[in-house]
This record gives sequence, C-alpha cells and structure tokens, in this order.
Amino acid sequence: MIWADAVPFTMKLEHLIQALDAPVVIGSEAKAIEGITYDSRLVKVGWLFVAICGSQQDGQQFITDALDRGAIAVVSEAAVPVPRSVTHIQVANAQVAIAQLASTFQHHPGRALHIAGITGTNGKTTTAYCIRSILEAAERLTGLVGTVEYRIGERSLPAARTTPEATELQCLLSRMVKHGCDAAVMEVSSHALDQHRVDCIPFDVGVFTNLTRDHLDYHGDLESYFQAKAKLFTRLGNEGKTASGLVNTDDPWGRRLMEHPEVSVPVLSYGLNPEADVRAEEPVFHAHGLSFKLKSPWGEADVCVPMLGRFNLHNVLAAIGTCGLLGVDLDLMVTCLAQIESAPGRLERVDCPVGGIYVDYAHTEDALDNVLKTLSELVSGRLIVVFGCGGNRDTHKRAAMGRVASKWADESIITNDNPRKEDPQAIATEILSGVEQGHPVEVILDRKDAIQHGIGRLQEGDILLIAGKGHETTQEFADTLVPFDDRQVVRRLLRNV
Repeated sequence: MIWADAVPFTMKLEHLIQALDAPVVIGSEAKAIEGITYDSRLVKVGWLFVAICGSQQDGQQFITDALDRGAIAVVSEAAVPVPRSVTHIQVANAQVAIAQLASTFQHHPGRALHIAGITGTNGKTTTAYCIRSILEAAERLTGLVGTVEYRIGERSLPAARTTPEATELQCLLSRMVKHGCDAAVMEVSSHALDQHRVDCIPFDVGVFTNLTRDHLDYHGDLESYFQAKAKLFTRLGNEGKTASGLVNTDDPWGRRLMEHPEVSVPVLSYGLNPEADVRAEEPVFHAHGLSFKLKSPWGEADVCVPMLGRFNLHNVLAAIGTCGLLGVDLDLMVTCLAQIESAPGRLERVDCPVGGIYVDYAHTEDALDNVLKTLSELVSGRLIVVFGCGGNRDTHKRAAMGRVASKWADESIITNDNPRKEDPQAIATEILSGVEQGHPVEVILDRKDAIQHGIGRLQEGDILLIAGKGHETTQEFADTLVPFDDRQVVRRLLRNV
C-alpha cells in the first residue's frame, strides 16, 4: 500500500470479474477479495494475484509463490494449473486487467476528482507543480503524482517512479478522495501509457508538453515513443467524463498530435505561435524570471513569473491552459504565478559565496540545451557544466549531450550520472565523442569529486550547472543504490571551502 493508513477494501470476486474483458473463470466467484497485487512478495491471505508479463520478468513464474503466501485467486494470460481451492481467471491482457481490477476494487476514485494528466519528454514536473500551486491557491485541495513525490495535501511520499503501477495509482487516488481532495495532477510517463497503468483513469484534461529523444531503449524509435504518448489523448473521454486536451504546438510532434485521427475530444493549443489558443506575446527573459502578455480563451493579462528560461514559459502556459479548462479564475492564476516557486531540482539555485550554482534534472539533449542556453544568457563570466548520462538507457543521446555541452558551456566536466550496470568510463567515452574539438573538457567519474572541481573553478560572474539528477537523492550503481543528492553535496562542500 502507498499510505500506512490505507484501509483495505473487501470486495466479492464476482463483482471484480465484471470489470474484465471476456474473462475465462475456473472456480468459485463467491470469494471475498481483500487485496490485489502484481508483486507476489506483497500477497497476503485472501488476496488476488495478477501475473503480469513485463519486459523484464514473466509474472506467471511467481504464481506458486503467491499461492504459498495466501492468494485465493489468480489472473493470468495463459491457462495455468492452480489448486482446486484457488480461482483462476484467464484474460487476454493482464496489464489491462489489473488496471480494471484496481479501479473497481478502490470504487473508481478518479470519478470523484478533477484530474489533469501531463505527458511529454520535458516539462512535466514543473508544469504539474505550477498547476497544483494554482489549484491550491483557488482553495481546491489537490493531490500530486509525479517524478519527485506523491502528495496528498501536506502529506508527501518520495516517488518510486513517475507514474506508479495501477494498483498503487488507484490506491493513491482513493487516499486523495478520502482526505477531501477536489483535484489531482499526474505526470504520465510513456511507459505507464504503453503498459496500461493509467487505463481506467478518467482524465478531465490531457496535456502534451513536447517530444524529444528519450527512452528509446524501451520504445525503439521516436515514432513508437510518440504513439505511446498519444495514448493519453486517444483515451480522453473514454471513461465517461467530458474531457479536453491541451497541446504545445510550438513542438512539431504537438502539431502532429493536434491532427491525430483517434483524438475525439476538443483540443486547445498553447505556445508562442500567433494562432495558439493560449499564447504568450512579447516575452521578456531576465535574471529574475520571465514576463509576457497572455492571450487566452479566458481573457488577456500581463503575467510575471519568477522562473528562468523560455522552456519555463511553455510550462507556465500549459499550467494556465489546464487551470483555465478546470475553471480557475484568470486573475487568481496571475496572482499565484507571480510568487510561485520552481519544482525541486529544476534550475534550483544553491547559494554560494562566489558565482552561481544551479542544480537541474536535465538528462536529455533537449533539456540540457534549454537549460544551458538559458544560463548562457545570464552569465557574465564563464558557464561550467557537470553532467553525465545514465547507464542501461538510450545510448544515442550521449554524444548529442556532449555536443550540446560544448555548444553552450565554456567548460565541461563529465562524470557519473546513474551508471547502473554499464562501465562508467565507456559512458563517458561516448559522451566525449560528441564534444567539439578544442572545447575544454575533463572526465572525473566520481560525481562528488567532479562537483568539487566545478566549485573550485568558480570565479566572480561564473555559473556552475550540475545537471542530470536534479531532485534525486540516490545514485545507482549496478544493483546498489547509494545516498547522493547534488544539492546537499554542494552545500557540504561549500561549508568546507
């Protein structure tokens, strides 16, 4: 369970089975189910186990373990032998089935919430935090599901993944309803869409921020990645709600999404394009934030936001469009945005005696380009960047990130990100292959040492960007997680200067 105070429901199996598509049932349907899970290690007596065929493991291998722990019903795609006392339900797609079962078991909590879902390569977290801040300012208690944390009111739990599995997700929504939430904001990953985790979530608004190269180790190519993202929009309205879409049409993939033949709900556009429904005119970017003239279906306004960069302008427009579709007053939005705080680890400034230090989550070519370009317009001295690339992920972006660093930064320090099971030196070598000849670059694989070296290079007027991990508090090596928070490391190092 997500929350320690989560009270498990009990529901008749026959009622749960009604949520499934053409199930083949062998055994009694009269049993009382006390919990549902895809993880055999979590099974308790009286629970239903769903054997999911994932990309890494086949859940059918763990049916025996689930039975040993007390499962009284099993769902799987294959016909598998189980004891006569256990009910077996065969389905065509176990990932779809667990979403249907989880929503039914939690009494469809999404129907009681106004839910905004945000998908895209970059900007999801900042957009989600902006939306939640505005809704809370409008006195609408709002839950949050995202990359940094899962939040219900003032209660927070560190996020294990951007979009959790269907059982955890429906439990979260149920807790939100229990605690009086009116709305929920959810970052929706391409993995979650492809794996049906958000099936049965009745989104009121779907948001598309952009699409750039990422997660191709999973999706294979950009077209497949795009089609996974598009599922958020092709499913809008399927759960019975009147839904709307909001799309960044400054992004070429966004323009394509606007023309998607399977999107059946009204879709608004946002961006700098003069034809966008929610658009910014006369934008100004400065050291303390950004400002622009807003044109929207809900009126016009002068907007000032203490957030840096053109990319954050798009995030702000997405938040305004979403909250407008959710019925928030425009004047209230403008007032809230004027004092809003950045999301954790998103161009987060760390105070230092000399120069400026920023920590950012940028871990793709596009994100690193946006952040470095923004800082290059603010720096009066040198721009220094410390970054790496994750192991066991898309390898093609490594050289591209090296090119971006040498394009904008005056000096680059290549280090470990989350190397996982790959050789850190091999990752660094791939990054180096994209660095322009003559660009000052060093490889310091120990991330703490690399950050310390970057701090030591700072002079008055310089800026140091530490990119790639942002809000993260651990670093992943092979099968080991070690505590590591870029922000805390910087503060400790500065205390020792």
